[in-house]
Amino acid sequence: MLTQSGYHKRLKSAQSLLCKAILTLAACSPSWFDDLWITGATPVPCGMSRETVKRSDLAGHAGYGYCASHSRWYWGLKLYLVCAGDGMPVMWCLANPKLGEREVLAALLEDNHHLFRHGQILLADKGFAGMEFKQLTTAMGLELLRPDRRDETYRNGNLGGVRQRIESVNQPLKGGGNSTESGPGGRRH
Repeated sequence: MLTQSGYHKRLKSAQSLLCKAILTLAACSPSWFDDLWITGATPVPCGMSRETVKRSDLAGHAGYGYCASHSRWYWGLKLYLVCAGDGMPVMWCLANPKLGEREVLAALLEDNHHLFRHGQILLADKGFAGMEFKQLTTAMGLELLRPDRRDETYRNGNLGGVRQRIESVNQPLKGGGNSTESGPGGRRH
């Protein structure tokens, strides 16, 4: 168990109450009733040096993962989000980056299947490609929409403009206000 301050212990004990409050806020949002929800996963680096990794209380939870958009390895967690069209988080989880994206999102959707409506569209990125994942989302009543891969026949195109929304939600959650990177393009200030 991670050693935590009293504040974090109280926060952890209030987890179910906080989840209910977030869900209530999401359900009050006009976009809750939209047919389009957006999902994505993003790295959450937790340490930069080998010494930090060795003595961190996150050992066993965090791990090494590869961030393709920045072409680098990181040590930390991966944040998975399902958001309404306006960016209001509906479902989320943190996972070890060594776990497969499709498996983590499948577990998140199965745990929260009561939140979505039959026929709802779930917009994802190319990382969520695969026949098994498509069949799973279809069985849940979701219509999975994602950009086409290079080796696929044309179905949806690249969906870049719509996919940018999930990136704009991810950035502030990763500490975008203090980051040296401005966003998905990785431009420096």
